[in-house]
Amino acid sequence: MNWKEIATLEEWDEVLSNSSTRGQVILKHSTTCPVSANALHEFEDYLKDSPNPDMDYTLVKVIESRPVSNKIAEDLNVKHESPQIIYLKEKSKYWAASHWSVTKAHMKAVLD
Repeated sequence: MNWKEIATLEEWDEVLSNSSTRGQVILKHSTTCPVSANALHEFEDYLKDSPNPDMDYTLVKVIESRPVSNKIAEDLNVKHESPQIIYLKEKSKYWAASHWSVTKAHMKAVLD
């Protein structure tokens, strides 16, 4: 597994801080949504195929970690959606996609 799950505001602050030196990719995932299950599958497929080694990959479960999910939306000024993938550099959103746009092909095009 090349990603980690975060569940606390402190962990989010660390991811945000790390974006100053490394790209950060965050997948906001709903454990109750079939579209989100598909997005998680696409994310895992992307990560199996030698992802960009200069980035960190993070999962946030939006229902179980609602405060973290809300803080991400607030800090990055991004409307909350789920599933949603956000590419973060230098403490700001560089790219985001949601719903059926969260695909392996889309990730490869933007992140590689």
